Amino acid sequence: MARYVIGDVQGCCDSLEALVAQLPLRPTRDQLWFVGDLVNRGPKSLKTLRRIISAGSRAVCVLGNHDLHLLAIASGARRPAVTDTLASILRAPDSQDLIDWVRRRPLAHFDGDTLMIHAGVMPSWTVTQTVRVAGQISDRLRSRHWQDFMHEMTGATQRHPRDSADTHKRLRAALAVLTRLRYLDAQGQPEYKCKLAPEQAAGLTPWFDTRARQTAGTRIVFGHWSTLGLMVRPNVISLDTGCVWGRQLAAIRLEDQRVFLQPGVELHDEED
Repeated sequence: MARYVIGDVQGCCDSLEALVAQLPLRPTRDQLWFVGDLVNRGPKSLKTLRRIISAGSRAVCVLGNHDLHLLAIASGARRPAVTDTLASILRAPDSQDLIDWVRRRPLAHFDGDTLMIHAGVMPSWTVTQTVRVAGQISDRLRSRHWQDFMHEMTGATQRHPRDSADTHKRLRAALAVLTRLRYLDAQGQPEYKCKLAPEQAAGLTPWFDTRARQTAGTRIVFGHWSTLGLMVRPNVISLDTGCVWGRQLAAIRLEDQRVFLQPGVELHDEED
């Protein structure tokens, strides 16, 4: 079995289909991994979601911040932004089924030699700790109280029935790390505002370059960081190559780290 990991699609379904067409896939054996941000900002969020769902168990996805934004809107915890391209999903006749599929995706996937997340991990986290806290978040997203959890994670006062105030604080912080982290400041704290490339971010350290990182011995593949772009190291792979900004959509075959690239698309009106 080969595993092909695909970067942030963000509703660019034409680029996704063109990229998948050039992969030497064995239909019944190989997997497509997605680093999150399946939807939003690009023109065909609904079609993208349907395309990935149609792959069945061959598609392995983790949630990104834009996927969580979709859940927040669907739960009533957040209003749509002007730049969103999620309306087609929310008004689809099977919208609830689509939302349920999204909320059942994990926040981290580990298969023994590779950890896939959307954004980053804290230096002190081991792989086991990362998978554990991601699983705790996923349990709440998959529960019948998931709307309450989304309100809680986006700042409202509702509390998930299972969570104490301390648990709420811990899970909210972990969710931000897994889906939004790029840099740590000089005190080792997450810095979420800076989106610049590392050579332009004075005084900040990319999370994967922090000293004594407990996951350094495990290959990690992630997206989220379009200004970082494609980066392939033996144990760290970044795959957000800015497809939604008209650049490229990237994939990598984990078995030999062969990279595949497909030009991005120009933004245009959202699908009907």
